[in-house]
Amino acid sequence: MSESNNFLPKRGDPPIPYNPLAMPDAKNWLAALARTRQSAFGRIATLFGATELTDSAWDDLEALLLQADLGLETATALLNDLRTQSAQFGWTKTAQLKDGLRASLAARLLPPPPITWNPDGPTVILIVGVNGSGKTTTAAKLGARYQAEGRKILLAAADTYRAAAIEQLQTWGQRLNLRVIAGQPDGDPGAVAYDAVASAISRREDILLIDTAGRLHTRFNLMEELEKVHRVVAKSLPGAPHHTWLVLDATTGQNALQQARAFKEAVAVTGVILAKLDSSARGGMAFAIHSALGLPILFAGLGEAPEDLTPFDPAAFIQSILADFG
Repeated sequence: MSESNNFLPKRGDPPIPYNPLAMPDAKNWLAALARTRQSAFGRIATLFGATELTDSAWDDLEALLLQADLGLETATALLNDLRTQSAQFGWTKTAQLKDGLRASLAARLLPPPPITWNPDGPTVILIVGVNGSGKTTTAAKLGARYQAEGRKILLAAADTYRAAAIEQLQTWGQRLNLRVIAGQPDGDPGAVAYDAVASAISRREDILLIDTAGRLHTRFNLMEELEKVHRVVAKSLPGAPHHTWLVLDATTGQNALQQARAFKEAVAVTGVILAKLDSSARGGMAFAIHSALGLPILFAGLGEAPEDLTPFDPAAFIQSILADFG
């Protein structure tokens, strides 16, 4: 599966200048979340046009929250909170429900924790996710971001079961001026990871980003391979991998939540990156990832350029999807 919603460079293209000054601002978030805002969250906004808070309004809100891809567990918990507040404060108007919903949603998206770095050598980050999620492109964009911060970066193409993934990462490396370690197609991903760790140590790189396989349709084998890569990295460098970041395709909605559970069970996922958020009408799944899985959302993809991969901003996210609430 190709990463069709992300810009894929071609060999021979000129280098891509990474412009940290072009980082997304509030307007970018608003534009990127237009599809999510105009879908179910837009319909929720019209619900608040009514005056009285009736049983019908509660039923409509429940249906719309599910349509907004919050998921049953998160939507139910949110409604229970709102009903408790309504009884406690005596809400009678939909305007009161609107304010309560805004506050309750905001409470479910906390700022991501600061990223910690290994002070004694390279920080090793495993990038995991299913094929087509934007995983390989995201690994390259992370490399560009950290290189712009003055860090020495190494990329490892450990998705050896897709020759296209190896070539894609190498092409990104060429265009972004990032060093890439790669093995042969159908080779041992653990061997690639081992070589990459050794190289990062010898070359005194600051960050090693390892792009891993993502064949979820062979789930048992995939998870076994990921666990092997994890073990190899841990033996190569005590304390590694220091982070395991899961790339999820925001256009897949609740399916992404099932993926997150599978990866979290197999390897110790420490954070989520939401790719293709600008192409999705299902941004509400962010609430489910955070509340149901307890995983922080670290970055979001708001466009095709490398600098469009930006740290997740809960306040900007909430303001953008609820902009029609008034």
